[in-house]
Amino acid sequence: MTRARVLERPGAPLADAELHLPEPTGDQVRVRLLASGVCHSDLHAADGEWTVPLPLVLGHEGAGVVEAVGPQVRDVRPGDRVVLSWYAPCRRCAQCAAGRAWLCTGTHALEHPAVAGVHAYLGLGTFAEAALVPESAAIPIDPAVPAAVAALIGCAVATGVGAVTNTADVRPGESAIVVGCGGVGQAIVLGLALAGAHPIVAVDLSPERREQALALGATEALEAPEGQYDHAFEAIGRAETIEQLPGLIARGGQAVLVGMPAEGVTVRLDPFDLADQGKRLLGCNYGSTVPSVDFPRLARLYLAGRLPLDRLVGRRRGLDGADAGLQDLRDAVGLRTVLEIADA
Repeated sequence: MTRARVLERPGAPLADAELHLPEPTGDQVRVRLLASGVCHSDLHAADGEWTVPLPLVLGHEGAGVVEAVGPQVRDVRPGDRVVLSWYAPCRRCAQCAAGRAWLCTGTHALEHPAVAGVHAYLGLGTFAEAALVPESAAIPIDPAVPAAVAALIGCAVATGVGAVTNTADVRPGESAIVVGCGGVGQAIVLGLALAGAHPIVAVDLSPERREQALALGATEALEAPEGQYDHAFEAIGRAETIEQLPGLIARGGQAVLVGMPAEGVTVRLDPFDLADQGKRLLGCNYGSTVPSVDFPRLARLYLAGRLPLDRLVGRRRGLDGADAGLQDLRDAVGLRTVLEIADA
C-alpha cells in the first residue's frame, strides 16, 4: 500500500488516498519516492487548463530508491538511487534511434497510465510514497546527490539547462535574456552561466526571483524585458510574453519557447520580421534531453560544483503540503517547492 495525493476534479483540493501498487512485471520498476518537485505542469492539470484523466496522482518530478524490478529489467536493481523521467522513451521508434528521446513516438507517458484504478500523471505520479514506472523512466545517478536536488533534475533542471546546452546550443560570449525566473527560468540562468554566455539578463516581476537570478549568474535583472540578444528564452508560457520574443532577438538570433502554455493559447507574431531578419523561433520539449545521458551528467556537474542546483530548492514541505506547493505556484512566490516524502 502507498499513500498518494489525488486530483479528483479540477480546482478541488487534492484527496488523500491509499493505493495498492502491484508487484512489478515485465520492464516495470517500483520506486520508493524520497522527494518530488511541484511543477507548473502539475498546476495546469490541477486547475483544469490541461485535459487529463481523473482521478489522477499528480507529480512528475521525482527521485527515490528502487524497491523491486520486473523480470525484463536489465539496467537498474533494488537499492539504486534514481531520478524519474516523465517522458519515458520506448527506445525503439525512429526518434529514439536518432538520439531524440524527447520526441519519442512510442512513449505511453502522455496517456497517464492507471495503476490500481488511479491514473499516474505522465506515467509517474510522484505526489505519493511510491510509484510503478517503466525501466526507461528510472535513471540511476550518484547517491551523493541529495533527494531534493535529484528530484529537480527530473524536470526543471533538465528542461532549463537543456534548453541552453541542447536546444539552443549557446556558445561562450553570446548574449541571452531569460523571461520568467521561476524554477525552470532559474535553471536556464544556471545553464547560461555554465555555457559562458554574456551578458545574461533575467526578467521577472518578483524582486526575490531577480535577486536569486543574479546570485546564480545573471549579470543584470530587470522587471520588464528590453534590448536585443543572441538568445531569448521564455519560461512562463503566457501569450503576452511569447509575443515579445521576436523583438528581443537580434538579427540571426533565436528565441526558445520553454514555458508550457495552457491548451488553446494562440499568439500573434510578425512573420516578415522573422524572415527578413533571419530570426528563429524554437520549441523546446524537456530541454531536448536524453535522460539516460543527461541526468547523470547533470548530477556530475552538481557534485563537481559546476551547477549549484541546491540553490534552486525553495520551500520544503511534506507530502501533505502538495496543495500548498501548488498555491505557491499560483502566487508566483519563491523558488521550486519540493515535497520531502521520506528519508533515504
